[in-house]
Formats: sequence, structure tokens, C-alpha cells
Amino acid sequence: MYIYEYKDWPSFTWDQIKIAPLLVEVRYQQGRLLGHMDALGFYLREEATLQTLTQDVLKTSEIEGETLDTKQVRSSIAKRLGINLGVTPPVDRNVEGIVAIMLDATQAYNKPLTEDRLFGWHAALFPTSYSGIQRITVGGWRTEASGPMQIVSGPYGREKVHYEAPRYDHLQNEMKRFLKWFNAPSKTDLVIKSALAHFGFVTIHPFDDGNGRIARVIADMMLARSEKSRQRFYSMSGQIQRERNAYYDVLESCQKGSLDVTDWIEWYLHCLKRAIVASEETLQGVLTKARFWQLHTGETFNERQKLVLNRLLDGFNGKLNSSKWAKLAKCSQDTALRDINDLLEREILVKENFGGRSTSYQICLL
Repeated sequence: MYIYEYKDWPSFTWDQIKIAPLLVEVRYQQGRLLGHMDALGFYLREEATLQTLTQDVLKTSEIEGETLDTKQVRSSIAKRLGINLGVTPPVDRNVEGIVAIMLDATQAYNKPLTEDRLFGWHAALFPTSYSGIQRITVGGWRTEASGPMQIVSGPYGREKVHYEAPRYDHLQNEMKRFLKWFNAPSKTDLVIKSALAHFGFVTIHPFDDGNGRIARVIADMMLARSEKSRQRFYSMSGQIQRERNAYYDVLESCQKGSLDVTDWIEWYLHCLKRAIVASEETLQGVLTKARFWQLHTGETFNERQKLVLNRLLDGFNGKLNSSKWAKLAKCSQDTALRDINDLLEREILVKENFGGRSTSYQICLL
């Protein structure tokens, strides 16, 4: 018997005594991280959001077995956030789609979640109306033609059904009820509501494909509401990807269990706590950048120098030489050399090796 077949569905219950201490700890970690990031200033918080959202987009797709190009994801997010990365690669439609969804959810977290908004997200995920080689219903709920929506594993003829979602003809009522609950003022803590929203949506499984990604975006949207912040500093999808097997196990267990979803909420809160802790490593580059610019407060840099130094601080791939400087800064080779020599004299850059045209440079982080 699946959870949605119970008479009182979706009136979830949970053990408040068991959950309360963990919720307090998660809320403390949230507040501590937000306070830490507030001290960095708006520009560096935007940089942190860029890194976090890049991880979120990459990892939520990896959970579903799709690998996106990191540079394209970062470029697409930066463009939408108004962050100048210099020369960037062209971006595929599927990358633009998931980035658009993530930013719509987290930047406009207080806007109501509606049927049309979900349909727009779904259409952005599948711009060709195909999932792989299979044509699917896009921008609409599953239909009778979709057949039973099952989560299965194993070889053909010996498949194991892990879960079967509600029938297509129940979806209109299920989603109407879900959206009314999601948008309504809540006495439940919004972090708990995020866990319930994730679980409820993925259990209903209203689309032919993309349900997991949209469920995680919906959860992020509610987490943004819980923090009253459009800036993201930790990646829940990144942590779920690291704990993917446990994620699917607890979902399956609770979807076949009773309306008591204590196990799911407990797992979700632990995962969220670990995501916040893991963000310290992800944001180390941002903190390094903050220390660098604080160290050089009051010094003069032209716009080209600022651009290239920030690229180096963001983790520039490969060796930086004068030719690459000229390309990044969109200037002549002579101008690039003048910029570099100025920074060498001030010991902001150091030579990595010697020998004419092979000379490369790295930033000096003291």
C-alpha cells in the first residue's frame, strides 16, 4: 500500500520530540552561515551564490544521470546575476533551462507557486519535448498515454517496482491541493515545510519526466523563504548527490509506509545540516578572494587587472601568460604586458617560470 492510498493522505504526521532538537541545530547552522556571509559584502555574496547555484544545477542533474558542462552552467548563471566573467562559451538550451528554473525559484521565492509556473519550468527542462529519444508531454501533467508512472530497476523481464505514482486522472486534484498548501501561510517551520514539499511533490510525480529535479527546486524555493534570502550559500542537491543511495532508500521506505514521515524529515534535516557544513569548503575560494581584496584595500587597479585577478581567484584553469591575459581582458599584447609588469612590481603577481614567451604568472596569496 502506497502512502497516497491512505484515507487521510496527505495529512502527514511526525514525531515532534524527535525532530525538534535537530531542527534547532539546523536553524542555528543556517543563521551562523548567513551571518558569516553577511560580513563579506554584497559583491562577494553574489560570487558565493554563483558558486553555490553552479553546484546545485550540476548536481541535481547528476542525480538523474545527466552531466552538464560546468563552464556553460557557470556562464549562464553569471549572466543572469550580472557578474562579468569575460569571454564565456555558448550555452546549450538544456543548460539554460535548468538555470532559468533554479534562479526563478530562488530569486523570486516569494512569488506563488502556480500550475502555469510549474508548466513553464517543465517546458524549460525539455525544450525539444523529448526525454532522450522518447517524446513526452511537456508543460502539462501526465496523461493516460503515459501509462503507469513506475520507478523500476533490474533487467528486462525481472524488473523490481520500487514505487508507482498516483494515476493520471488523480493529478489535477492532487496538484491543486498541493499548490494550495504550498502557498498558504504555515504554522509549520518552513524548513520542515521544505522537506514535506519535496516529499509530497516527488510522491505525486505529476510529470512524465523531471519530477526529481523540480521537487528539489521546490524544496530550495521553500528554504529560500525560510531564510528570507535570494542568495544561496549551500547546495542541498550537491549533498543529496553525495548521499544518493540513502536518498532513494528513504524515499522508497516512506512512500510505502504510513503517513508518519518522521524518517524522511529526520534524513532531510541531517542532509541539510551536512550541506551547510560542506559549504565551508565550497566557499573557501570566495573567502580567499575576500582576504585578497582586503589585503589590497586602497590600492589602484584598472578594470582589466580587476577582471583577470578575479578570474585567477575564482580558480583559473591552466597557465596564465600574456596572450591569455590579452584575450581575457580584450586588449592588445602590449597592454597586457604593461598590466602584468605593474602587478609584478607590486608583488601581486609572481612569475611561475622563466623563458621568454613561455613565462606564466600566478597570483601571490600571502
